[in-house]
Amino acid sequence: MSKSALFRYNNGVVPNIAALAYAGVAYLGGLVLITRQGLAPDLLGTLLVAHALVIFAYFIHEFAHGAVFSKSSDNDRAGEVMAWLTGACFASYAGLKEKHLRHHADRLDVVTFDYREFLKKQPRWVIKLVLALEWAYIPAVEILMHSFVIAAQFNHSDPARKRRALIMLASRVALFGVLACISVKSLLFYALAYMLFLHVLRFMDAFQHTFDVYESRELTAAPPELVRDRAYEHANTYSNVLSLSHPSLNLLTLNFAYHNAHHARPAVPWHELPALHEKLYGADRTQVLPATALFSTWHRNRLRRVTDPDYGEVKPEGDRAHDFVGAVGVSFLTAV
Repeated sequence: MSKSALFRYNNGVVPNIAALAYAGVAYLGGLVLITRQGLAPDLLGTLLVAHALVIFAYFIHEFAHGAVFSKSSDNDRAGEVMAWLTGACFASYAGLKEKHLRHHADRLDVVTFDYREFLKKQPRWVIKLVLALEWAYIPAVEILMHSFVIAAQFNHSDPARKRRALIMLASRVALFGVLACISVKSLLFYALAYMLFLHVLRFMDAFQHTFDVYESRELTAAPPELVRDRAYEHANTYSNVLSLSHPSLNLLTLNFAYHNAHHARPAVPWHELPALHEKLYGADRTQVLPATALFSTWHRNRLRRVTDPDYGEVKPEGDRAHDFVGAVGVSFLTAV
C-alpha cells in the first residue's frame, strides 16, 4: 500500500475522513441536543455523544499504531486531540501510547494501577459501594481508574506534569461549565453518555484476551519470565465480533472486534481488518466469540469480574463463553 502526502495509506483517505467527520458531527450534534428541551432530544443526543466518544477512543488506538497519517508527529497530535475529547488527556499521550504498545510487545495486559490491591486496603464499605455501583451497571472500576490517573498527576514530583494536568482539568471544566450555562440538565445526560461510552469499551476489552496481568507504574519492561510467544498471543486473544453475518455492524466499534487480525498485524488500519480476518482465518471460528454469546456472561459475572483476577476459561465447544468471566480495569485509556 502506497503512502499519500498526509495519510499513510491511499485507501484510508475516504474511510478515515468519513469516520472522523461522522464522529465530529455526532459529538457536536449530540451536545446541542442534550441542551434542548424534551426527553427525545436528550436521549438521542446522549446516544450520539456516547457513540462519538467510542469512535474517538478507537481512533486513539489507530493513531497510537501510526495507522492513519504518514508522519508519527501527525498521528500523535491527532491522538492528543482524541484523548482530550474522551477525557483521557490528564496523563501524557506518550504514556498512553507506550502502555498500549507494551500490551502488544510483551503480550500482557499492562496496568499502571492495580485497583484490586487498592480496594483491599480500603474500609469494607468502599468495596461494598463499588460492588453496589457495578451491580447497578455504573462502571465504578473505570471511574476509579480514571480518577487515579488524574490524582497521580497532581501527586507527581514533576511540576510540568502538574501544570499540564491543571490545564487539562480547567479546559474540561470549562466545557462542562458552558453546557451548564446553557442547560444544567445537560450535565446529567453527558454523564450518562460517558458511562455508556465506558461500558462499550469495557465490554470490548473484557473478552478480547486471557493474558497475564502485569502492573508497571513506570511502564518498564516486563520481566523475562513473563515474555510470551506468538502462539500464546493468538491462543489468548479473541475476536468478539458484533456480527459475522453482518460485518458492517462492527463499524460501530471501528472494527476493533477483529482483534486476532489486529494482533497478527498491528499496523493494518481499521478499515482493512475484516478482509485481513477473512484472509487469515476464513471459516475458522476457534478464536471468534460473537458478542451475542458474551452478553449473558457479561451480565452474570459483572461482580465476580471486579473481585476475581481470574479471567475464567473459554470452552472448546458448546456454550464456549459460559465460564469466560473476562477482564476489567485494563483500558488503554488509563495510563499514568
